[in-house]
Amino acid sequence: MRRREFIRFLGGAAATWPLAVRAQQPTLPIVGFVAGGSPDANRVAAFRRGLDEAGYIEGRNAAVEYHWLEGRYGRLPSLMADLVLRRVAVIATPASQPATLAAKAATTTIPIVFAVSDDPVKLGLVDSLARPGGNATGINFFATEVVAKRLGLLHELVPKAVRIAVLVNPANASITEATLRDLPEAARALGLQISVLNASTSREIEAAFTTLVRDRADALFVAPDSLFVGRRVQFAILAARIGIPAAYTTRDEVEAGGLMSYGTNPVDAYRQVGVYAGQILKGANPADLPVLQSTKFELVINLQTARALGLEVPPMLLARFDEVIE
Repeated sequence: MRRREFIRFLGGAAATWPLAVRAQQPTLPIVGFVAGGSPDANRVAAFRRGLDEAGYIEGRNAAVEYHWLEGRYGRLPSLMADLVLRRVAVIATPASQPATLAAKAATTTIPIVFAVSDDPVKLGLVDSLARPGGNATGINFFATEVVAKRLGLLHELVPKAVRIAVLVNPANASITEATLRDLPEAARALGLQISVLNASTSREIEAAFTTLVRDRADALFVAPDSLFVGRRVQFAILAARIGIPAAYTTRDEVEAGGLMSYGTNPVDAYRQVGVYAGQILKGANPADLPVLQSTKFELVINLQTARALGLEVPPMLLARFDEVIE
């Protein structure tokens, strides 16, 4: 073989060998993971544990594409359109109601596994909890359905607080509507006055705190929202700076320095979404997988924050907390 022909042969081989190797490797099913907040190692680990329980290990027999919206819900239509166009095997939307609704609007065929904070039947995601009947199933973790209870607990902890500022994210329309649907009546029953503040960005969160200082709010009630959970350190710093007691949805916010929270553990919801995603990869039909409902609610308090605010927590109330962070 002449030198020029040998070089041409090598060039052709170099071009075709990688293609041949790739052709021999099986294509892994893709799970499109879409979360509303910021990247969170604990939540990813929980999702992977769920997949593992169902027999799937990321990188070995399944691939996961992680998309963290960080509160930028405007990205959802194009993101879901891309996942549908590429025909991913499953769309997982843990703890993101806007992502779940966007996925449901984008496809009626690709399976969706959700974790939502409101009634999935009322949201139009499933026909019933026992028999979802369509392409979506998951878990309801009741973050919005216990807003009245959370407000009552805040009132017990800070009984002298009358003017309550309620912070919502208008970009998360379904959560905002659900929060404000039940809160006014609960406030009236307790003799509380509420004012609603909006924030959809970190800068707007700072502006909201400036407003509640100007309005002389006695306490802050933070609505459930992935952006707010992702900005939990910012919330803790701002609340400490102005000395205002605040109630949150998740223990993560209390661990970061927030005063108190009441709700289910979101990490468990991520694990369950992973379990159902793995079962669907195995061949389960989402129409036949019943929607699960969280049953364990956690009442958590940060005693260090309470002391810094000058709050005396009555022993009878303290005994009701599931976890006390010192």
